[in-house]
Amino acid sequence: MSETITAVYSNGVLRPQNPLSLKDGQTVILQVLTEETASEAEQIIQSLVAAGLVTPPPRRGDVESVSEEARRELAQRLGQCPGKPLSEIIIEERGPI
Repeated sequence: MSETITAVYSNGVLRPQNPLSLKDGQTVILQVLTEETASEAEQIIQSLVAAGLVTPPPRRGDVESVSEEARRELAQRLGQCPGKPLSEIIIEERGPI
């Protein structure tokens, strides 16, 4: 899972401004961008999106969660293909191009 957060650095400690969906003691990898760098990066991304060169990933709130029934159905279908890579299952489900 990837998540972009805002944090404040104070007395040698980064303090997130909002709660994180992490387990206690979980290790993470951080990429630190100052507000200036982040703003510059956001402008570049917006330019690429406007030019149609990239599609931004959906924001966390934009993605609909899967129902429990749909999860069970997917688990059952995946269980019918033991040993087959998920990528191959997805390609088969898409059908011919």
